[in-house]
Amino acid sequence: MSFKALIVDKDDEGKTSAGVQTIDESRLPEGDVTVAVEYSTVNYKDGLCLGSGGGLVKTYPHVPGIDFAGTVEASDDPRYTPGDKVVLTGWRVGEIWWGGYAQKARVKADWLVPLPDGLTTRDAMAVGTAGFTAMLAVMALEDHGLKPGDGPVLVTGAAGGVGSVATAILAHLGHEVAAVTGRPETADYLTGLGASRIVAREEINETVKRPLEAETWAGCVDAVGGAMLARVLGQMKYGASVAAVGLAGGAGLPATVVPFLLRGVNLLGIDSVMRPHDDRLRAWGRIARDLPMDKLADMIQPATLADLPELGRAILKGGVRGRVVVDVNA
Repeated sequence: MSFKALIVDKDDEGKTSAGVQTIDESRLPEGDVTVAVEYSTVNYKDGLCLGSGGGLVKTYPHVPGIDFAGTVEASDDPRYTPGDKVVLTGWRVGEIWWGGYAQKARVKADWLVPLPDGLTTRDAMAVGTAGFTAMLAVMALEDHGLKPGDGPVLVTGAAGGVGSVATAILAHLGHEVAAVTGRPETADYLTGLGASRIVAREEINETVKRPLEAETWAGCVDAVGGAMLARVLGQMKYGASVAAVGLAGGAGLPATVVPFLLRGVNLLGIDSVMRPHDDRLRAWGRIARDLPMDKLADMIQPATLADLPELGRAILKGGVRGRVVVDVNA
């Protein structure tokens, strides 16, 4: 029982290499459920794991791929039976556990989520960790009071995976979306996703001396962090919230506490990796209901296992727009 997998290995000098190999099923890790993988995707973490590892990969040889969707082939857990469609994101799969860049994967049953009605496995990977994170961010903003009509909602890093899906969801829910991008050529793409305003990155990516500016944004999904997040905090409306999902602009936060103390602004941290199972079910149900699937077509770049090393390098340089859907059987 052999299958194809994208294997990353490291030599004695610490240099990594990645390539498609045919391997035996006996090499899969232990787990409750074996899945015939149909699709995976490419995230920033995957780019790290396809290259130097970024400190995420502990042992080699390794199969990256932090997301996958497919069909249960065998299960020792009563919650899943052969033929069930499932999706997996997070739980450090693809990092310290073999992941989805293969035609088969074996994982713990607790890590899987049944594929919601109305979604295909390809749809699920057009969503992936990026879209799942985006929905968690939208849900957090809603849980803290955000409603359509409250005012414009800012999405930073809007042309990336998380930002693209967040823009589409928010617009579908009736929000006015202001999309921040440093790539002017993505303006039509973002408008097509539902953005009503394009904000040039240079307008908002530097801190100012004033800790508070005019109250502008009713909410924000921030994928950038750093100086841009610090600036945005001072522009939020009274009681508004920022859902922080990434650090493309840096891990530092050169901000003051003034927006929190004088405007009651909330900074909400969004983690998708270790999210409890009930939250996952809720988020995937909302994705099936509130993410316009016709918008996904504008985000998708198809790929195969052989394309992954180059795509991994590209995403680390900010060269991937929207979502990559990897057909592991192509």
